[in-house]
Amino acid sequence: MAQEQLGVCAEANIHGLYLLFNANDGREAFIRGVLSQLPALFDELGERFSEAMLTGMVCIGANYWDELYPDNRPALLKPFPAMSHGGYDMPGVPYDILVQVRSDRADVNHLMGLQIAALFANSVDLVDQLKGFRYLDGRDLTGFVEGTKNPRGMKKHKVALVGDEDPGFSGGSYIHIQRYRHNLRRWESLDVLEQEKVIGRTKIKNQEFAESKKPPCCHIKRADLKDEKGQPMEILRQSMPYGHLKLQGLFFMSCCKTPEYFEKILRSMIKGDEHRNSDALLNFTEAETGAAFFAPSRTFLQNNK
Repeated sequence: MAQEQLGVCAEANIHGLYLLFNANDGREAFIRGVLSQLPALFDELGERFSEAMLTGMVCIGANYWDELYPDNRPALLKPFPAMSHGGYDMPGVPYDILVQVRSDRADVNHLMGLQIAALFANSVDLVDQLKGFRYLDGRDLTGFVEGTKNPRGMKKHKVALVGDEDPGFSGGSYIHIQRYRHNLRRWESLDVLEQEKVIGRTKIKNQEFAESKKPPCCHIKRADLKDEKGQPMEILRQSMPYGHLKLQGLFFMSCCKTPEYFEKILRSMIKGDEHRNSDALLNFTEAETGAAFFAPSRTFLQNNK
């Protein structure tokens, strides 16, 4: 049975480091060798700094997969579903490789990042890096709890990991990322009740509005969808706030056994329902990037050097 990468379903940490690489031409064999080593490197540093609760995840870009692993491809892997509508824009900015590093120590994340970069050497270019952090009790910088409806316990695996439907890639996960930049000055101009109407839940106690009291354009209505059988389209969010005093936002990350749920949620947010009720939260935050990846199982990485 394939062993998943531990970072996919890991519990939340205090610090995150996201490294985004583009590969240099002709280095595919070398890069495959590096990727096969990274799970063991996470194990080594995780044991050395056991109190840090270090985890990691290696993700291959949808646009790069066929160059790196030309003989086999996850069944549903496709580029990021970029879309624009009504003045809102969800851009696609493809990257070849994403490595997520998370722990409860920023210095351990930094050390891990240095070792990853050293292993890759000149086979890749580091085109973006971002540090995330836990804010208060797991809140976004808007002040609302992030990922309230995330699956818990072993249900995470059922939601986030590919199973027997694609046996060559069982234990893997479809990953989507977006870097959102918040306009907190505009957001804080709203009183708390107006903010709660935008989200669809209370700010302090994190209680969801009754269905009859949710505005049709609130974030919950647009992002919490059900399939044709009435079952929730669940994704596992591994998002973290980022920024400093001049720039703030959310590094959004979705992990799921299928990419279809994320795409339908994104379309619901930006294009709205049949009455064109788009997600009101998009008036206060802007997606600056968007990329699709697949995080193969640890077994796959080690067997495909």
